[in-house]
Amino acid sequence: MNTLSYKTVSANAKTVNKQWVVVDAQGEILGRLSSKIAMIIRGKNKPEYTPHVDCGDNVIVINADKVKLTGNKLGDKRYISYTGYPGGQRFISPKELLAKHPKRVIEKAVRGMLPKTKLGAKLYTNLFVYAGAEHPHAAQSPKTITL
Repeated sequence: MNTLSYKTVSANAKTVNKQWVVVDAQGEILGRLSSKIAMIIRGKNKPEYTPHVDCGDNVIVINADKVKLTGNKLGDKRYISYTGYPGGQRFISPKELLAKHPKRVIEKAVRGMLPKTKLGAKLYTNLFVYAGAEHPHAAQSPKTITL
């Protein structure tokens, strides 16, 4: 066997093949959906995955307002934010967040599953979440996948 014929291929910005993907969140469980979306954004579902390169796809999530949370998480779970002032710690439940800003629930879940680095911030820009069934990315001709 000729071992010189096997080369480790490392992706870079020029060789990466980025695609557009649509995911329907209607009736899906938040955590399971978010982990699969994070894997697609990161590019771990591709054979040419390289950890330090943005080699994932652009993901469009529709029907974000129809996502489900199991158990009592809808009322018991808390998202914490801090205003920067003394006594400025704020809490909001997923039920309240879905009523005010339905797309932020999926954005927060996916962002927490991406790396906490400059690359993670860049990968996060490849996520597009919409509360309804319509999205403005028809020109990119995205393909619909089921997770």
